[in-house]
Amino acid sequence: MSMLKEFREFALKGSVVDLAVGVIIGAAFGTIVSSLVDDIIMPPIGLLLAGIDFSTLKLILKAGAPAVGDIPAVPEVAINYGKFINAAIKFVIVAWVLFMIIRAMNTLKRKEEAKPAPVAETPADIKLLTEIRDLLKK
Repeated sequence: MSMLKEFREFALKGSVVDLAVGVIIGAAFGTIVSSLVDDIIMPPIGLLLAGIDFSTLKLILKAGAPAVGDIPAVPEVAINYGKFINAAIKFVIVAWVLFMIIRAMNTLKRKEEAKPAPVAETPADIKLLTEIRDLLKK
């Protein structure tokens, strides 16, 4: 089997296509969650906390300096814990949504498993033998 044919069979398997769709939807969902946290959730929280914008919170370890004449600029060294807080909130939202989706799927599986199995129809030869037995009893 040629490598190209083998790759085509691998790439066209249902699970690979499903995975690709999941990754694309996940990326889009991540963008939505980022916007939800940055644009909707964090501004009111910042307002309640005296106008603090979490994304700008940082601990400066070494102050930066702009370029002056022949002296190059010195970049600032800081720990951006505000961005970490935003990322943690995004993680909690994504984890909660995934939990709810998996919980709903498990509920549907339980309902499907709880359905009684359909009663199999008695085969014709067994019906015939039952009728003969009943006639012999009479």
